[in-house]
Amino acid sequence: MNGITKGLTAMIMGLFVVTPKVFASDGVEVNHLGVNNTLVRVSGEGRYLLFPVQESNDDARVNILVDGELDKSINVKLAKSKVDYYVPFDLAPYKGHKVAMNITTTQGRSTVREAKDDACWKNMKVSDTFDISNREKFRPAYHHTPLYGWMNDPNGMFYKDGVWHLYYQYNPYGSKWQNLSWGHSTSVDLIKWESHPVALEPTGLGMVFSGSCALDTNNTAGYGEDAVLGLYTSADVSQTQSLAWSKDNGETFELYPANPVITLETEARDPNMFWDNDAKQWVLVLAHALEHEMLVFTSPDMKEWTLQSSFGKGLGAQGGVWECPDLFQLPVEGSDEKKWVLVCNLNPGGPFGGSATQYFIGDFDGKTFEADVDSDGNIPTKWMDFGKDHYATVSWSDAPGNRRTVIGWMSNWQYAAEVPTMQYRSANTLPREIGLFKAPDGQIYASSQPSPELTALRDNLALKVRKTNVNKKWRTYDLPTNNGGICEILFDVDAKKSRIVDFELKNNNGEKVVMQYDVAAHTLSFDRRESGIVDFSQDFPAVTIAPTFETDNKISLRIFIDRSSIEIFGNDGDFVMTNLVFPAKPYTKLSISSVGGTARINNLRIFSIKEF
Repeated sequence: MNGITKGLTAMIMGLFVVTPKVFASDGVEVNHLGVNNTLVRVSGEGRYLLFPVQESNDDARVNILVDGELDKSINVKLAKSKVDYYVPFDLAPYKGHKVAMNITTTQGRSTVREAKDDACWKNMKVSDTFDISNREKFRPAYHHTPLYGWMNDPNGMFYKDGVWHLYYQYNPYGSKWQNLSWGHSTSVDLIKWESHPVALEPTGLGMVFSGSCALDTNNTAGYGEDAVLGLYTSADVSQTQSLAWSKDNGETFELYPANPVITLETEARDPNMFWDNDAKQWVLVLAHALEHEMLVFTSPDMKEWTLQSSFGKGLGAQGGVWECPDLFQLPVEGSDEKKWVLVCNLNPGGPFGGSATQYFIGDFDGKTFEADVDSDGNIPTKWMDFGKDHYATVSWSDAPGNRRTVIGWMSNWQYAAEVPTMQYRSANTLPREIGLFKAPDGQIYASSQPSPELTALRDNLALKVRKTNVNKKWRTYDLPTNNGGICEILFDVDAKKSRIVDFELKNNNGEKVVMQYDVAAHTLSFDRRESGIVDFSQDFPAVTIAPTFETDNKISLRIFIDRSSIEIFGNDGDFVMTNLVFPAKPYTKLSISSVGGTARINNLRIFSIKEF
């Protein structure tokens, strides 16, 4: 090679940069292809690839390549300047195969040299284990939570062979909304929950949004007697409805190859179905989200669906979008009457801002729902819970003893992604039993009582006061301090000549929750503006108010306190309030006073809660 040739070769080679192999850790090889594109090869033998996450970052798109072919795509907020926590990607299904990650980031970097300095590349690693031990002071002690990651709506719940199956909207790759799949937990007592692998993952039709499951006792779909059938929303550019079934009691699902089974030209989601034994057909309620209505479909086999009717245009709360429906029949307490309940979750537009659960009482003939009217001929708006943190409430199918057992998402879309936790985000409400009662105004309302299994939470009776009078001077009682201050409080209030009866939960930091029974207004309010950490969102400090549905100036309260929530069940569930709280220290005192006259407190009991 002469000098000219050598010079040309050097000049040509200078136009190209050969990307060197960089090993982030044993078993992880990183190749930077550009300022926003990196190839990560996994050669280690560990069970998991651990992704370093920084929550303030935008999502990176991670295409999982197996033997050179695209297997799936996920979104992860890969760390740029610091590592907040790690999330695991399970490598077990790919054992014996070549695995690579083609990663595209949106982080602003001017050169590859800058991009190489991002914290994620140095800290990505292969591991045989993933630490799921709790690192959060506010993780509930006795409410269901995911082991890690983001959770929102409960969905797909069914009961079979003594086991309660709970699925939920789940992001396994971070504690903010993304990568929605069906997480899966089970319980035999509605208290202790066992976590299972993800049951449904995104497909080419999109992420897995909410839906429902039921047992096919008559083998209508052809997948076997008592097969678990699931319907869910596939959400991508459009929203369509997909069918899945399980032959192993809901551990894994197979997808109907001709999905989707329902397509519309407009946005619709969250299918909720049940078997109509009288008409020998499936009934499906689908939220026509932006149209603020529910659509009713029927099918003989879960595959071919016929639109029968719609309900809701211009009725009830119309703000935001309608979501997560449910439809079921219940007896009315103290009568021979039965009515149908149509549940309609709404976001935003709740009575105290953000998301909430409204419902309608009426009749259903198998095809059409017709709501009851009030004395003025109007269809009233009714709320299942008067707190800020109760949403997406739906029921278990096939529950034993004709029970209508429900559970909700214990948060609010206004601030769910900003609450002061990071390892996980969001919990479920306590499970509740829905009933119907007739109030003094002549209307029929839904009650929500704690499921009977929850009495097993009780440990020691920490306090018992048969009766005591209260006036403007506070009476104060100690709360249990073990296990983060969690407890259950029960008492009856006879307001007598009182105008206002106040109840405070407080600690020695000056943090407090103030509950106030307004006797004349027949309301109970809940003020969390000084409850602890409240500054993560302008929408969090709030006062919520519930009607007490009584006329005799008497109420009974059953209050569940967990590490970051308070649930109040009044008058055997005739009114309910669910609110999150984040006190720096647990509440240690219950104080009670009365304004305008003496009130009587009867049967005050405080139970500590067992550790599970």
